Amino acid sequence: MDSALLKVFVTVADEGSLSGAAKVLNCVQSNVTARLKQLEDYLGHRLFYRKPRGVILTEAGEVLLGHARDIVERISKTELVMRNLGETAGRLRIGSTESNAAVRLTPLLIDLHKKYPKVDFQLFTGTTQLIVEQLIGYKLDIAFVSGVPKHPDLKVLKAFEEKMALVEPKAGAVPDVVITFKKGCTYKAVLDELMRERGIYDYRVMEFGSLDTILGCVAAGMGRTLLPLSVINQLADKNWVDIVNLPPDKADIPTCLICRRDAMPSIKLDMFELEGA
Repeated sequence: MDSALLKVFVTVADEGSLSGAAKVLNCVQSNVTARLKQLEDYLGHRLFYRKPRGVILTEAGEVLLGHARDIVERISKTELVMRNLGETAGRLRIGSTESNAAVRLTPLLIDLHKKYPKVDFQLFTGTTQLIVEQLIGYKLDIAFVSGVPKHPDLKVLKAFEEKMALVEPKAGAVPDVVITFKKGCTYKAVLDELMRERGIYDYRVMEFGSLDTILGCVAAGMGRTLLPLSVINQLADKNWVDIVNLPPDKADIPTCLICRRDAMPSIKLDMFELEGA
């Protein structure tokens, strides 16, 4: 079976359309259609149902997808390992929460670039939930997330201690509003619990995509947020916000560097005393 055909199949499944897959694969849609037809003829099964706005997997396609994704990712990992042996171009896709990206990623990327100048380092940021989903789906190679993931396919390479604190406006009463990242933020669950412990059940939630916006809203008196002290000390303007320390059971939320158990990083992460197995 041609692995290139499997890559086309996986890409179509991920994108949900032939046109979307063609863009990702940098080819014309007719090429994607022809390759899918070739794979379907080889397997003797129809793999997709065509819809007006895309495609959906058939039962045979669902069965094939897990096996095909595993094959494609293993080939990709093998190619990366072999390229790194010759110090030629490769790729490492790094996922991170916004808070970790603000305080920890720059020195890592500088260190990795010095050691592997021909490797293409790609950074994706988002909430912990989104980053974990991308890692499980083989769309990332390593990731920094908040809290310890429970998924059996994931491995913690290193945990970094983080002390959390509430950030509130310095002036005036604090509104019953929590300001947080978008859906899937680990800190939001802790904020919800803290609000309930204070007897506040009817409160508004404001969701944003950047630390600067969240801290700016707090400084403007719009509500409170929860962030690591490392982020607060680096980015918050202490003239406009107050920091409220939390008890250990709420304050300790580690940041974890994780990967898939079946896709350990193939380059050394020396600054964290790690090496891919």
